[in-house]
Amino acid sequence: MFVKTSAISNITLEAWLPTNWTGRFLSTGNGGLSGCIQYEDVAYGADFGFATVGANSGHNGTRGTAFYENGEVVADFSYRSVHTGVLVGKALTKAYYEKDFKKSYYLGCSTGGRQGFKEVQDFPEDFDGVVLGAPALAFNNLSSWSGSFLLKTGPTNSSTWLNPAEWALVHADILTQCDGIDGVKDGIIEDPQLCAYTPANLLCSPSNTTSPACLTSAQVSTVRQVFEPYYGENGSLIFPRMQPGSELSDAFIYYTGQPFPYTTDWMRYAILNDTTWNASELNSYYAALASERNPADISTWKGDLSAFQKKGGKILHYHGQADSIITSANSPRYYEHVAETMGLPPRDLDEFYRFFRISGMDHCAGGGGSVADWADVGEYGGGDVGCAA
Repeated sequence: MFVKTSAISNITLEAWLPTNWTGRFLSTGNGGLSGCIQYEDVAYGADFGFATVGANSGHNGTRGTAFYENGEVVADFSYRSVHTGVLVGKALTKAYYEKDFKKSYYLGCSTGGRQGFKEVQDFPEDFDGVVLGAPALAFNNLSSWSGSFLLKTGPTNSSTWLNPAEWALVHADILTQCDGIDGVKDGIIEDPQLCAYTPANLLCSPSNTTSPACLTSAQVSTVRQVFEPYYGENGSLIFPRMQPGSELSDAFIYYTGQPFPYTTDWMRYAILNDTTWNASELNSYYAALASERNPADISTWKGDLSAFQKKGGKILHYHGQADSIITSANSPRYYEHVAETMGLPPRDLDEFYRFFRISGMDHCAGGGGSVADWADVGEYGGGDVGCAA
């Protein structure tokens, strides 16, 4: 279905209406900068008897070129695609089944997780319960952080760059230092926030600088920088550090010696409207500019969720502790922001908002949840929000 959202923008959506309908409605989100319906999520919801809707976030394809000089498309990507899809999807559901739904839910991860929090913050009446994984919160800062790794590793011909085999050495050293913190050596870092990793042990000796089992001083410096928080002008925090434990995946994502395409697209087409901007130009000035401009309030960092709380809404928020795309350190930062803004200790916040760290889980891999039971009958069983992939 084609739905216009402004004079110069539109969304495409699909509603899957199963014959075994349970009387419940589900909306799904998107991923990355993608303008793609998440068909696997739509199918998942329909298989469980939910009337399920998915939309394309206002553009087609996996890149951000559609944002260029079109703030309406950015608005669709930020919030309007999901919200419009909910309004249209609910109307279709009611018309098709000739009766109203009982409860409405949302399921999304990464960009989809951010979209879900945007709904909770700005459109609290849309859902009774949401399952939000690895949300791309503080979106502009996340984009700048994602692009910063090229500046830290350098290109592939640089003395500072590490190849995947060398990152495997780092990973093994991280496990040696941090795997046993939880008392069990199982190849999984239970809580990477407790891992104060130092790569000094991997430094080659002066007489053995070419060994494949050690790193040069330039490479050791790179590793240190990779696991440091990203700071901007005046020492202000842009984004928390990448957690130790995801480096085997990140060797093929952030540490490739190539520009991260989402960062390039976001800066070129949404922030600057300058197609010539180069990823090597990224610095604290551009990071601050992106945060300041914050098109369509895509940052999604509001801490007051009281409207959603008062209507009886429920949030299940999870984040894999080996996430290779969005550091797992960002989610507890937002949870604490909500707690401080609303003046609620964890015990009270847990009445409607629960946050789970999923050990060993990468970006959006694994998953699941009990939000339907919690929102329907007020009972949360626990223990099944997600699992290691």
